[in-house]
Amino acid sequence: MARRILRNDQWERIKDLLPGKAGDRGVTAADNRQFIEAVLWILRTGAPWRDLPPELGHWHTTYTRFSRWNRKGVWERLLTAVSGDADLEEVFLDSTAIRAQLHAAGAKKNTARRHWAALAVAGARKST
Repeated sequence: MARRILRNDQWERIKDLLPGKAGDRGVTAADNRQFIEAVLWILRTGAPWRDLPPELGHWHTTYTRFSRWNRKGVWERLLTAVSGDADLEEVFLDSTAIRAQLHAAGAKKNTARRHWAALAVAGARKST
C-alpha cells in the first residue's frame, strides 16, 4: 500500500460525510478511504489520472467516481464541513498541483513554426 495521506483521526472525522455508508440508499462503499487516498494522491502529485498507482485503485474507476461525486456536490459539502479544521482545510486543494493545459496560457498551435517561416521569408527578401 502506498503511504497514506490522511491520518486515522482525520479519516474518522470525514468518513460519515461521504456517500455509500451503511444506511444510505444504494451500494455500500467499502473502499471510501482508498478512494479518498487516491484522489488526494492525484491532487498532491499533479499526476495524470492514468498514473495512479494500482494499489490505490484503477485510474478510470477512480476518475469516474471523482467526477460523479463532483456532479452531486459531495466535494463541496466535504470542503465546507472541514473548512474550520486546521488539519484538513489545506489537504484538499493546493493550486501548485493543478496544472493548466498549454492553451490556457495563450499558446497557439504551430506558432513557433510560423514565426520561423516568417523570419526565413524576411531573410530571403533582404538577401535579394
